[in-house]
Amino acid sequence: MKVIMIGPIETAGGVSIHTKELTRALKQLSIDVEMYNISSEKEYPTLVSNFIKLYRRTLGLSLKLIKNRKKSNIVHIQASGPVGGFLPAIFGAILKKLLGFHMIVTFHYSNTPLFVKKYKKLVSFVLRNSDMFIVVSNTQKMSIINAIKKYNDRIVVIPNGYNPLRLHKLPKSKARKELGLSPKDKIIVNVALLLEKKGHKYLIDAMSLIVNKYNQKNVRCFIIGKGPLKEELQKQIHELGLQDHVKLLGFVLDKELAYWMNAADLFVLPSLREGNPMVMFEALGVGLPFVGTAVGGIPEIITSEEYGLLCEPGNPKDLTEKILRALNKEWDREKIRKYAEQFTWEEIAKKTVEIYTHLLGG
Repeated sequence: MKVIMIGPIETAGGVSIHTKELTRALKQLSIDVEMYNISSEKEYPTLVSNFIKLYRRTLGLSLKLIKNRKKSNIVHIQASGPVGGFLPAIFGAILKKLLGFHMIVTFHYSNTPLFVKKYKKLVSFVLRNSDMFIVVSNTQKMSIINAIKKYNDRIVVIPNGYNPLRLHKLPKSKARKELGLSPKDKIIVNVALLLEKKGHKYLIDAMSLIVNKYNQKNVRCFIIGKGPLKEELQKQIHELGLQDHVKLLGFVLDKELAYWMNAADLFVLPSLREGNPMVMFEALGVGLPFVGTAVGGIPEIITSEEYGLLCEPGNPKDLTEKILRALNKEWDREKIRKYAEQFTWEEIAKKTVEIYTHLLGG
């Protein structure tokens, strides 16, 4: 079995991580995978520029696909939104009509309903010319089915995964000692780009209620990640007098991130919209209980209060209640970690191989 995997592997973000990690795991299953980079929407801000530069960048790839069309059983494209991130799937669908290879598209996007509504004809074209169309949550799948109303049997759900070796498990006491954290404090960790859709302002508002209204002075929140809202969030922290309780740490390397995840009592993700966030799986993978909003694929993973609690998006009062409940709850962290094992990239790769095998008549 020969697979060509196409995705934005040289950029930052979840799609890049997904592409590289899935490719690595497929190779461990002895699948012959060749990975090709395609630029993301971020590099080309206009639609015309997208098409021109995508054509130039993929001309060599097109020639390779033509040359290898008999050797390659499957072309697997990692696509996203908005439209620039979806162009590789459109381009692949055109080539498939010309060359006749098997094509799978995995679609990653946190606002699938809006995307499908706006680009319905493009999504229909790609669906019609794909052998299989993978999405990362059932919520995403139903958004497409409700809008397109055709090709339902081609849409399958395979969630994101995580690499347990990236954030290995450590004793909480050791992690806190390394980071200089008090063993008496209740530690909340959030890892996300500082973007509006990630809902950080609601987490900061919730921290204000926790510290000031409920007088929980030993609760501290550490926000890891960089992004354009840094100054705005820092101003909010200052205005609420939370400098000692909420810290923006910026980007941290994996080694340090492992310490933060293992030092924490709770992981909180207050997003306004999500696909199926990989950081959720990483938190669960170290046995860290999860509090998050009931958006995207999150409720499909946090299916029991043994793993975490769900709250309404954009509702700091509800978020506060769930955080306080979680901080006062006795969690079986080993049970959480065991639950997460079904979402390792190795398990996700096995599900992907099942689709490959099905397409090839195995």
